[in-house]
Amino acid sequence: MKAFYLFLLLSLAASCRTHSDPSVGEAALMDVDRSFSELSVSEGMTKAFLQYCATDAVMLRENSMPVEGKESISSLLEGNDDSGFTLSWEPRFAKVAGSGEIGYTYGLYALRPAAADTVLRGTYVSVWVKENGQWKWILDSGNAGLGE
Repeated sequence: MKAFYLFLLLSLAASCRTHSDPSVGEAALMDVDRSFSELSVSEGMTKAFLQYCATDAVMLRENSMPVEGKESISSLLEGNDDSGFTLSWEPRFAKVAGSGEIGYTYGLYALRPAAADTVLRGTYVSVWVKENGQWKWILDSGNAGLGE
């Protein structure tokens, strides 16, 4: 009889586990990345990057050592004048781990200088983690060179 109750208890516990559909998490992460871009367009790159930045984030930039931690990233970005350009991007792909706690997106970005008719394009990748239940980027990097 004890074996029956143990089996029943284990069966009940197994049925209570949540099984997440990775495609739902991936669609949600794509939406977060799009919202991140929309904030960059509407209120500036600095505000967007800092709002979506994880506490222990790392930013990789060309010809520069990695910038580590939100405070260092903030110090770097606060010196930028966002009014001279608009940065937007569109994620092309997202992948989220089965745990739903980490994922990545990649896609194309467009940098539009305010005083020029050119658009500089490139690719980017962002690694995301859940911080207090919200997606925050923890690693960000981009590559220039797709032309206009």
